[in-house]
Amino acid sequence: MNETKPALRVGFIGIGNMGLPMGTNLLKAGYEVLAFDLAQDRLDEIVARGAVPAVSVAQVARESDAIVTSLPNDKVFRAVALGPDGVVENARTGAVLMDTSTVSATVSAEVADAALRRGVQYLRSTVSGNGVVAAAAALTVMASGPKDAYELALPLINAIGRREFYLGQAEEARLMKLAVNLMISVSSGMIGEALTLGRKSGLDWSKMLDVLASSHVASPMVLYKVPPLKDRDFTSTMSAITQTKDVDLILDCAAQSHVPLPLTSAVRGMFQGLISMDGGEDDYIALVKHVETLSGVA
Repeated sequence: MNETKPALRVGFIGIGNMGLPMGTNLLKAGYEVLAFDLAQDRLDEIVARGAVPAVSVAQVARESDAIVTSLPNDKVFRAVALGPDGVVENARTGAVLMDTSTVSATVSAEVADAALRRGVQYLRSTVSGNGVVAAAAALTVMASGPKDAYELALPLINAIGRREFYLGQAEEARLMKLAVNLMISVSSGMIGEALTLGRKSGLDWSKMLDVLASSHVASPMVLYKVPPLKDRDFTSTMSAITQTKDVDLILDCAAQSHVPLPLTSAVRGMFQGLISMDGGEDDYIALVKHVETLSGVA
């Protein structure tokens, strides 16, 4: 017996570390996915998994009922969403723009205004998790925007995530994502300092990690990072450069809201130190290497 494919045609723009697994899970859920990325090798990879290739953002927008974007920063998101060949100018009336990127609330509000004028339903659909979590369809999705758009996009959200939260009509999802990333960033600095203190004081590296993983500080983040830390494997799931970009968004938001963030500011300096030591492409948890260097640990 053949299963009926979902009627919604999905466009996907941005086939990166997060976009590829999210797009793949939409394909697994039975959706027809029209995909675009400027990098041909990334586009080829998702096409090999069953997606239909598009030649431009405009084509994706014109031919899709829902357009999912996964983009690296404000500049790229603004161009993709608001450019003359972008999503908002070319999407059908009533189409849903579902953005999963980590971008500022300021740029997001610009897109919201333009989308409203063009009759495009704009859903901020920020995600918590890395590429491995995305591949397992286990992301936490934080959404805000028109409730009708959320209801329409909910099957897509359930195809890429394990938990979903509808937070409001405007930029709530953007702000929630920054709050989550603040805690991740500060926690990475805390982990780096704790491990370096233990290591230089004579604790066994592996046993120390076992204890942390069994203690009351064992958050999902700690449990996820213990295995690679045991092997001192700093292969990136989220690079220090990308995490620093997120920290900058957090500090900009804090400045606008007049909220002092001394811990986050200090961790920002730690990330910059790691980047200056050619560790920018390492995983953000490689902050431990930076603290070790400052401490004279080989």
